[in-house]
Amino acid sequence: MVDPTSDLGEDVTEEDAPVCETCEQPIVQLPTHRVVSSIEDGTAVHLHFCDDDCRADYFV
Repeated sequence: MVDPTSDLGEDVTEEDAPVCETCEQPIVQLPTHRVVSSIEDGTAVHLHFCDDDCRADYFV
């Protein structure tokens, strides 16, 4: 996976792109892409979502 802080619109293929935690679709050049970050046991964790609906469904 690419660095989640990089510009995801440049040189990212579906194989390298993050996938949505809810629907598991690759996120490539998607303006509705959302990331939820947290710290678990001293490690940064980044959850990627295609949009707000997928993010809401994940946390239900």
